[in-house]
Amino acid sequence: MTKAFTEIGAKPLPQETNSCWSCGSMRAAHFCEACGKVQPPAPVDYFSFFGLPAKLTIDVPALEKEFYHLSRKLHPDLSARAGSQEQQWSLEQSSLLNDAYRTLRDPIKRTQYLLRLEGVELEEQSKSATEQARATGGVKKQIVPPDLLEEVFELNMQLEELKMNKQTEEDDAALTAEIARHKVALEEKYESLLQELQSYWKQWDALMERNPRAESAERKQITGKMVDVLNRRNYIRNLVRDVNTALEC
Repeated sequence: MTKAFTEIGAKPLPQETNSCWSCGSMRAAHFCEACGKVQPPAPVDYFSFFGLPAKLTIDVPALEKEFYHLSRKLHPDLSARAGSQEQQWSLEQSSLLNDAYRTLRDPIKRTQYLLRLEGVELEEQSKSATEQARATGGVKKQIVPPDLLEEVFELNMQLEELKMNKQTEEDDAALTAEIARHKVALEEKYESLLQELQSYWKQWDALMERNPRAESAERKQITGKMVDVLNRRNYIRNLVRDVNTALEC
């Protein structure tokens, strides 16, 4: 178990909120260690909710263990006979717990979340781009990764040819096989990008260990690399989806 998880769930809250509202004892962040009462939710990010630093390499089994531990303490059913305020706190804490766990256990969602905390938005998640596409009735523009330009151009030509063949009920086995080959190559590239992303996790985590509050060019450089990888993965995922649709029609 990593050092970060030796303190999981015990992250201190601000001084004015670190005693139990019910019994006055010192308490854990989410429930009182003395009387077990659920505490008011604190305005924290998902990492802080689990008492973790904002780092990307996470001990997922330990996270899961803590999730089930907190679930048993914060479940709304345990507050069914409590006052309305405590019931509301329990619902809010449980909701935050579930959202935080679902996000942090998934490597891609975890990275996307950290980037949002850093004020970075992925191209595919851009609200302005989505709203503009809806307003104009167009399709949200996706930028082709430079390393895929030639392959995507060739694949699009082949997909167009396949579409025309199906309209005329012609069967070109060689064309279908070539498109399938492109699909396999794209899927392999998609998987390899996760390994590249993990290399940037290490760079980010090392930076956080040196200075978690650093406002540096290195910080922006690392987040920029992660954004680039995620955008390339998103593009490839959507392209493979389009290929599957074309082959199945």
